[in-house]
Amino acid sequence: MEVASLNLGARAYDKVINFPQSHSFSRLVAARQQKVGFGKVYYHGSTIFCRRSWILKALRCKCNFYEDVNSTEGEFNSVNIVRRKKLAVFVSGGGSNFRSIHDSSVNGLIHGDVVVLVTDKPGCGGDEYARNHDIPVLLFPKLKSSVEGLSPTELVITLRKFKVDFILLAGYLKLIPMDLVQAYPRSILNIHPSLLPAFGGKGFYGLKVHEAVIASGARYSGPTVHFVDEHFDTGKILAQKTVPVYTNDTPEQLACRVLHQEHQVYVEVVSALCEERIVWREDGVPLIRSRENPNEYT
Repeated sequence: MEVASLNLGARAYDKVINFPQSHSFSRLVAARQQKVGFGKVYYHGSTIFCRRSWILKALRCKCNFYEDVNSTEGEFNSVNIVRRKKLAVFVSGGGSNFRSIHDSSVNGLIHGDVVVLVTDKPGCGGDEYARNHDIPVLLFPKLKSSVEGLSPTELVITLRKFKVDFILLAGYLKLIPMDLVQAYPRSILNIHPSLLPAFGGKGFYGLKVHEAVIASGARYSGPTVHFVDEHFDTGKILAQKTVPVYTNDTPEQLACRVLHQEHQVYVEVVSALCEERIVWREDGVPLIRSRENPNEYT
């Protein structure tokens, strides 16, 4: 079993994914009601939602609970409870993807919390949003005209103090330093507003990307989520979404269409990341394991 988190209303629940088929839901609920009684259990398809405290107390129950579900203590003690991840988001502008990720975290769609924001543009929209939501803000890199800001080494040390698990670039325009890439291997994601490897690299950002797409005659575009290496937009691709490019599109119209997909795909990917559903193929290509069916990958 795997356990992740879900918010139902004002209460946080845990999601038990792929509960072994030998444990029928009716027997599990009966066992809860008769022997344990630690709160509500919800069932949907092959997924069971219940309180984390119930799972933990069930693991410690040594009496008839295990008999009631035809299980062994060893099976239950093999449960892997996935802890909530701590996220750092990097922005240079308005931070709409940052806001989407934060909202999804607060609403229980992402099993993680944004614990710090990093920006190179003090006062930008993302910076203001973070401060309004009591999220600490770091300035990186140091500004030439100011003593404020962190060096690459200081940034790594500070992120470690926040116990950051993953770094999410959301419209951050600076190149990520090698110190940070090495400190967080396979743990930094970026979202780019084109179907990489096309229309990526230094200088391709914002409306410039969409202008280039339209000028090329491409019939499709869309966002790409990829892992970050020491170069611009060259890391392994993790997910993409496509949108049509219409003959009369303006860069602004195309940007709006792509951005809508960005908000969806980034949340989906970050959710998978926090639930530890990213797996790496032997050739180094990352895949997303399906939550509903662990044997399926995208």
